[in-house]
Amino acid sequence: MSFFGGLISTVFERRYRGASEDDAQGRSTQALAAELLGTHGEVSGGTLARLILDQYAAMNASEQRAFFGFMVHDLNIDFERVTETVATYRDTPSKKSYRAFASACEPKRQELIRRLNQVPGATARLVTMRRDLLGLLPDYPELAPLDVDFQHLFASWFNRGFLVMRPINWSSPADILEKIIAYEAVHAIDSWEDLRRRLQPEDRRCFGFFHLAMPDEPLIFVEVALTCGIPNSIQHLLADARDPIKAEEADTAVFYSISNCQAGLAGISFGNSLIKQVAADLARDLPEIANFVTLSPIPGLKKWLSHLEEGVALDADHQAIAAHYLLEAKRSDGMPADPVARFHLGNGAIVHAVHAQADLSDNGMQQSGGAMVNYLYDLDQITANHEKFVGEKTVIASDEVRALSETVRPAR
Repeated sequence: MSFFGGLISTVFERRYRGASEDDAQGRSTQALAAELLGTHGEVSGGTLARLILDQYAAMNASEQRAFFGFMVHDLNIDFERVTETVATYRDTPSKKSYRAFASACEPKRQELIRRLNQVPGATARLVTMRRDLLGLLPDYPELAPLDVDFQHLFASWFNRGFLVMRPINWSSPADILEKIIAYEAVHAIDSWEDLRRRLQPEDRRCFGFFHLAMPDEPLIFVEVALTCGIPNSIQHLLADARDPIKAEEADTAVFYSISNCQAGLAGISFGNSLIKQVAADLARDLPEIANFVTLSPIPGLKKWLSHLEEGVALDADHQAIAAHYLLEAKRSDGMPADPVARFHLGNGAIVHAVHAQADLSDNGMQQSGGAMVNYLYDLDQITANHEKFVGEKTVIASDEVRALSETVRPAR
């Protein structure tokens, strides 16, 4: 849009905004939503979208539930129209009949979400809206179809092509650094000094994905340590008094913390793309790096052990039990029981090594009795490993881990 075009548009929007705000007094969010779906003008639609988002921001949980219920029931697909249009497309397939069928299959609530997204800052507010919805779903499962629609739209809006990877370092803006402290989900950052130790030394890196519509909000970030050798303890990796090394002296890049930042984007996968891009960039910039590994928690281990029936307790050391869990414990669909294992194996990594007493924090002891695991990313084998895991549900592991797992037998 030209400068003068933008100026004229702003003037008209201000005039319309004043009238609409007066008209909106006493009108429900549902009524405004219905009007928004009936508008065709960009200016009037933008003003209505802003009013709806403002009203939503002031809602309590009960009012949110009512609004979500309106979207699910009143803005659902028209089943009769779907039946009619699919029959027409079946009998007389054409571009026109297919367009009619595709349009009928899309619920009006998807179009409402799209129209709400036309005002500045709306994307972040819609992500917050889905976060609120996810919080209500356990008690109100009938709202689940709306979440399917949110996830469908977000998968397109937050496609990898729209994401920007940015390094995060000690010189990054303070508001970004504050969010790194707040969003860290694996190993809590206790202070600004703790954050400095993770970002400032030459052998530390941090990278995040950002979206152009949310430039000051990291979507996900990964913390990386450059080391000599593959580490077996988070205490050693994050020690206060450790001696940093020069980046060119390192032979290993360790992804030791990956944190999703936006609860409203749950189920939208960023981590696999982030790890692979960071690994590729580090391999290009630091050719001495030969190993790309994680030092990962095993969050499902203690829970799995607690659900074993009495008399089936495993008679082995904890490190071997952890290896057995990672290789053999499965969900009903045949996938690994551990969520972190599913993530990294699905990315094409392998289970490389298991370590006891590797995380002695309260959280580490509660989740896994202190055990941690290295997942190895062999850049030449990632695609083949991924296809084997997804296609055959095969957990690829080193000989050492397999040997450990095989020592585990039920107690007699």
